[in-house]
Amino acid sequence: MQNKIKPEFLGFGAEVRRLRKAAGLNQQQLAAAVNVTRSYITQIESGRTRCRRDFALRLDRALRSGATIVESWDELLDSIKSDKYPKFFANFPRAEQVAIMLRAYEDRVVYGLFQTEAYARILLGDDDAVKNRMQRKEVLGRVPAPAVTVVMDETVLYREVGGAAVMKEQLEYLLALSDENNVNLQILPISYVRNVWATFAIATLADQSQVVYTAKAYGGETSTDPADLAFVNESMVRLQAEALNTRDSRALIRRVIEERWNQEG
Repeated sequence: MQNKIKPEFLGFGAEVRRLRKAAGLNQQQLAAAVNVTRSYITQIESGRTRCRRDFALRLDRALRSGATIVESWDELLDSIKSDKYPKFFANFPRAEQVAIMLRAYEDRVVYGLFQTEAYARILLGDDDAVKNRMQRKEVLGRVPAPAVTVVMDETVLYREVGGAAVMKEQLEYLLALSDENNVNLQILPISYVRNVWATFAIATLADQSQVVYTAKAYGGETSTDPADLAFVNESMVRLQAEALNTRDSRALIRRVIEERWNQEG
């Protein structure tokens, strides 16, 4: 069962899978390149087995990924030996890929995993960055899929990114996502919420440990400090309490599409 697999192994496997896809290879092609069976690649990517360090080096060579995989392997070994939180989860997207629950608050733009390609392209302006974001989105379709709860400020629906056509497509995509069983999308009416000063995202792993990423002017900060986690969890509770419920959130999104972004007529 996946919930019995160590998060460290899941994180390492997710990194291998990400790099394989970035190289444009399927599992069979990678297996042939490193002279193993496809099932062995599947076991590594799913976290069910840990490869040897020399095999991690072979993967790096086959995927032309420098030393990315072997560095992740070294970090994995360190975390097992010292029984500490794995360093590679300081990279929030890696934690995101193996999380069983994702929660986030956004006040300026659409939550990253909910962005359409056209919307993301305007924000990122770089082909590799857009490709990476679209690959990160694949976690939403993972089996089993993570439970995702996102609160977005009402102004996000009105803030123009890329023109009316891009915004209409983006908001219609939000409506479609909000119908998914594992997605809870709530819109926060324009208001002050106590002690909420920045956007953030929380990843909860299978062992119930958590990682938080908080946006800052110069980029962002990842933390596993209990005090930080307590603060953002409390903030998330406040935000959900003040936000519209999912039904009313959908109704507002539909209204904004019709009144602001519908170009017909």
